[in-house]
Amino acid sequence: MKPLHYVLVLYLVFTGMVIHAQNKNLATGDTAISFKVHGVCEQCKDRIENILKVKGVRSAVWDMETQQLSLVYNPAKISLDKIENRIVAVGHDLENKKAKTSVYSALPKCCLYRAMETAKMEMKKDTVVQRLQEINYTIDSSVKTIQRSSEAGSALIKGIVLEDDNKGKFRPLANASVFWLGSVHGVITDSTGLFSIAQDSSNHNLVVSYAGYKSDTLNVHESTELKIVLASNKQLKEVTVSSRLKTTYVNNYSPIRTETMLSSELLKAACCNLSESFETNPSVDVSYNDAVTGSKQIQLLGLSGNYTQLTVENLPGPRGIATPLGLNSIAGPWIESIQLTKGVGSVANGYESIAGQINVELKKPESSEKLLANLYINDYGKTDLNLNLAKKISNKWSVGLLLHDDFLYNKKLDFNKDGFRDQPTGNNLSLINRYKFDNNKGVLVQFGIKVLQDRKTGGETRFDPDLHKNTTNRYGLGINTERYEGFAKIGYVFPAKKYKSIGFQAAAISHNQDAYFGLTTYNAKQKTVYANLIYQSIISTTIHKFRTGFSFLYDKYDEKFKAGNYARTEIVPGIFGEYTFTPNDKFSAVVGLRADHNSLFGFFVTPRLNLRYEPVKGTTIRGSVGRGQRTANIFAENTSVFVSARQVNIVAAASGKAYGLNPEVAWNKGLSVDQKFKLFGNDALFTVDYFRNDFTNQVVVDVEDARAVKFYNLAGKSYSNSFQAALNLEPIKKFEIRLAYRLFDVKTTYSGKLTERPLISKNRAFANLAYAINGFKFDYTITFNGRKRLPDTQANPAMYRLGQYSPGYMLMNTQVSKTVGKKHPLDIYVGVENLANYFQQQVIVAADQPFSPYFDASMVWGPVNGRMFYGGLRYTIK
Repeated sequence: MKPLHYVLVLYLVFTGMVIHAQNKNLATGDTAISFKVHGVCEQCKDRIENILKVKGVRSAVWDMETQQLSLVYNPAKISLDKIENRIVAVGHDLENKKAKTSVYSALPKCCLYRAMETAKMEMKKDTVVQRLQEINYTIDSSVKTIQRSSEAGSALIKGIVLEDDNKGKFRPLANASVFWLGSVHGVITDSTGLFSIAQDSSNHNLVVSYAGYKSDTLNVHESTELKIVLASNKQLKEVTVSSRLKTTYVNNYSPIRTETMLSSELLKAACCNLSESFETNPSVDVSYNDAVTGSKQIQLLGLSGNYTQLTVENLPGPRGIATPLGLNSIAGPWIESIQLTKGVGSVANGYESIAGQINVELKKPESSEKLLANLYINDYGKTDLNLNLAKKISNKWSVGLLLHDDFLYNKKLDFNKDGFRDQPTGNNLSLINRYKFDNNKGVLVQFGIKVLQDRKTGGETRFDPDLHKNTTNRYGLGINTERYEGFAKIGYVFPAKKYKSIGFQAAAISHNQDAYFGLTTYNAKQKTVYANLIYQSIISTTIHKFRTGFSFLYDKYDEKFKAGNYARTEIVPGIFGEYTFTPNDKFSAVVGLRADHNSLFGFFVTPRLNLRYEPVKGTTIRGSVGRGQRTANIFAENTSVFVSARQVNIVAAASGKAYGLNPEVAWNKGLSVDQKFKLFGNDALFTVDYFRNDFTNQVVVDVEDARAVKFYNLAGKSYSNSFQAALNLEPIKKFEIRLAYRLFDVKTTYSGKLTERPLISKNRAFANLAYAINGFKFDYTITFNGRKRLPDTQANPAMYRLGQYSPGYMLMNTQVSKTVGKKHPLDIYVGVENLANYFQQQVIVAADQPFSPYFDASMVWGPVNGRMFYGGLRYTIK
């Protein structure tokens, strides 16, 4: 039997087991019933449904709006009376049974439905009409604005609570709790989202709470009107009087620890593109690949960005040949959020994740601003122009257009005066045109195109391509890139069974790059086709969830480096299955397995496990273990090959493979602890995590010989250990502090000797301060990077030798922004990067002899540029 047949057999067995498990639970004798259970919020919903995850109950779904519990159970295994007793025992009344007062009183404040129902009953019948006259509001689903006019009643706080449904619409949020801090007395919003509460002369802290959203305390000193808009991502989005927006958060209930950075987090720095999006994040390092191309790479868990799976809306992001310029190709103003996962993630996203995964969510046409225009310029001469447009064509269709253009023509940018440009000049133009269809009956369709054209020229400041290209008169480089993508997503959610859905994702990519580096040429083409089919549902109850599907990946590479031609085609069909077990709020587990067949490397299996345990409220422990595999693209991922005089030596193990080398395979193990607590009266979070990667095979990039770079399969050990501790706190309102320390231990076997990997800082400390007041936002970030081991250069003449280690150094960035206007806000921002003007002095070895055997522009351990001032304008029509 061929390996591909094994894949199909495994999938059919898994699917058969799932179908059998589902059919087994559809046995005769089940009874469906619906009755009222009193409650008010999502915490109530979780409590009611979780208490019924018992033997004999196949399905229990509580509707928060109607308070109706839809129940499917087997009377032969559990009686209705026992079911009712379980509900009452956790504090929820039925029509025929009441919970004990002591149990009810112990519920969280937002769950005290009796008091809220009493307050609601005391309202006069004409309350809604009366309040609509007091607060006239208009909801425009495209513009997302609220216009209010009212006659303020004396000693009353009035307002409205709305929900952003992520479809460009506002909906009134009924049953939200509004109460004075420390008091048991309060009100709930009615069906139109309106509330009115008497002012408390001795208390000015008004709490707006709704389970599943970020609660907020407003400081209200006089009779006024409030508007609260809650976003569908469960975070507080906007408050008219006082806003509290968490720019970075972690989903406490997910077994896979994923840190989400919202677009507001990215605004703390210039963030012209994705490579600059992590300046305020302690987990990710961003550094230059070399001293001349301007390309950047990330580091996660002590490993280069090649080992971090980069996706854009869960479709393949820049990878393969696009790796060196990929981070520069996604404009910052396009980004809605970034999800960062350390360690292994879901098998549904593929097998390539080794250090972690970064998923970028772009602005959606149905929920983003109608218009966003951004102008950025710095004192280097670099200019960025961005224009985001979105429009609702109809109730079902929406369209978005994202445009980006950046250019730099300053050829004299040379901080260390070595005669080389610190940044290449040129122009980068890119766009995304996307469409979305939603029939509001479960069918969702998205599709669009992406286009990128990038032209760069670098090298010596006096290099002129028309005069000096392909000569030894001046050293120069040119990189011309064209990239075209098409993507589509089709999904269907079963209306009667929201837990069941099926989705199909597809993408086609064409990436062409023509480049020269001095006398060296590198021309490459990549064609990629990707498809993924996912089906998800439950087994019996929501305690047991699963998803399964097929995936397909086609990569065709054609690389021409110097006189060599490196072409290959990889075809990888695969299947996967993932099971999620959630018996209660304290424990959950995700077990995943996928099987793939690579046309070059054969059949392989990827198992992954993620666990979550919350022993006490506020303490979350997570563990993970799993396998990752990828094919190394040795040239695109190591631009040092192009910008140095080193001789390239590929120690091939076999023909017919990628460069004659084996795939990279590693096992990742991780443990993290999140501890929430109160500090200075506000929420604080302390996090520690530890991850270890062990490679069973790795394509080793050996630069320990100053005259050569060698690529060969690992023969020995290679591992990385990463430890990080972080503290997030808020000593006073709107003043946030983020502190972190990270320790790396990364070693690889080079030519039989286990050695510390070069150009990696073992120690790193980080601090970020953010303060907001009266429309102003102040941000300051400082990082300390410890020393890094440098490759051996003792074979060079004395003047071209480097030390054994680089010095440690500090980097400081700061920004001040001011928002003017509310309906059409204008943000004005100014900032400084590298405030202390620290930069690497000898960034290029033998810069005075670029065509000598000693030339090397890859020994970058610190900043290439010095201090940089910037400013910009950001205009928004919501």
